[in-house]
Amino acid sequence: MNFSETLATLPTADHLRGLDIVDATGAVVHHIPAAPGKMGSLRLYHALAERFGGALNADAVAQGIAWFAEHVADARARPGAHPNIDLLLDAQTPGKGWRLVPLAA
Repeated sequence: MNFSETLATLPTADHLRGLDIVDATGAVVHHIPAAPGKMGSLRLYHALAERFGGALNADAVAQGIAWFAEHVADARARPGAHPNIDLLLDAQTPGKGWRLVPLAA
């Protein structure tokens, strides 16, 4: 499935104002706002939070990369162009104990 097809299967994120990725101390290390151009990523990360109990572990990372589908190749070719994918591609991410925290609107 491509990214658009995958998005059609994921729960909506219209009820969120964003999603924070926090470290073990609760500090925000990354934020995805509910903003134009970011809603697909917000929806995907929200689905990861639901599926993996808020943990950004190895399984969640692998699922996120699969869901981002065709956009992953572009992210690898252009580091920094897709920060929400770059975070998943960082080999260190699964071991950092980060949590996905959806923010209600």
